[in-house]
Amino acid sequence: MKHVVVIGAGQAGASCVARLRSSGFEGSVTMIGSEPVPPYQRPPLSKGYLLGEITPQRLFLRPEAFYADNNIELRLSAAVTDIDVIAKTVVAESETLCYDELVFATGSLPHRLPATIGGNLSGVFTLRNLSDVDAAAPYFTEKSHVLIVGGGYIGLEVAAVAAKRGLRVTLVEKADRILKRVAALETSNYFRDLHASHGVDIREDTGLTRLVGNNAVNMVELSDGSSLAVDCVIVGVGVAPSTSLACEAGIEIDNGIKVDSLGRTSVQDVWAAGDCASFPHHGRLIRLESVPNAIEQSECVADNILGANKDYLAKPWFWSDQYDVKLQIAGLIDGYDRVVTRGNGTSKSFWYYREEDLLSVNAANDPRAYMVGKRLIEAGKSADPLIVRDTDADLKVLLR
Repeated sequence: MKHVVVIGAGQAGASCVARLRSSGFEGSVTMIGSEPVPPYQRPPLSKGYLLGEITPQRLFLRPEAFYADNNIELRLSAAVTDIDVIAKTVVAESETLCYDELVFATGSLPHRLPATIGGNLSGVFTLRNLSDVDAAAPYFTEKSHVLIVGGGYIGLEVAAVAAKRGLRVTLVEKADRILKRVAALETSNYFRDLHASHGVDIREDTGLTRLVGNNAVNMVELSDGSSLAVDCVIVGVGVAPSTSLACEAGIEIDNGIKVDSLGRTSVQDVWAAGDCASFPHHGRLIRLESVPNAIEQSECVADNILGANKDYLAKPWFWSDQYDVKLQIAGLIDGYDRVVTRGNGTSKSFWYYREEDLLSVNAANDPRAYMVGKRLIEAGKSADPLIVRDTDADLKVLLR
């Protein structure tokens, strides 16, 4: 019987091993994770968990007993130090494991501030895992001043939590507007106004020059020449795929661990899924940093390990929670040339088009727009902008 080894105990890794067992695989399964806790949800870390509304146990994807009950060897606090794809071995904590099939589910790593500008001072955090949030939580006390570096969705979610906790919040974004990499001006304006209404000081076109402090940060210097006294700094400037192990093993890398439509890497019997994998999508390689992709792609890989031979057909969707606004996103905005806005107040949706083709819908507190847009995009259909714009029109007519 085969031995499947999965490197990475996040959403993708956990979904892969669970799928193997639920599909009747009777061979050996080993999942190796670097953290001391079983696989857990990451999105709530910067929201409910940081707010103190969710316990660590509620974050767990499955009870720890699930892995033993399903004969899945779960190795926690284990670092993989070597992979030999010729001998088909993995070295973890000085023990050599032989594999028949190997899956990379190594996720992504947050970009950090360089030590040369004070990034190694205490009080400076990324919020990628449980230990990060546990370390930052004591600083989230009422009237403390937090600087958030980065105006993407993670930075904005942390800003919302901090504002709700009563902190003074300043957010800096070196681009000329927040969300510039992932959204149009219309979406950026919506969220800037939302945060301003909650007292968040957003400074666009403003970079971080230096963090100041003896051992702990207590002052920041910004590119506009201003200085701010702060109690802590949260860094949310994006992530990079975790590819170093694969690269050292001689596996092809292209903005992630390059895989084909089945999830196979350039090396036989080696697969990749989730944040770390770049895969073909409509004629180009993409990476998707999302929970749905981690689940669906890793389940497809598990199926293909068992011989399904099926292509992974991604249907991108995402979400973000900020204050009382739930943003739901379907599709990708790459190549859009216009945006049609529907709604008013905090209930709005933004419809992204390239010429006549609908690419994406960003729906804020508008679940119907999200549902309709998602179904249209997945069916390869567009939406009449005149109907979209008309708030009296029933969007369901677009589905007929």
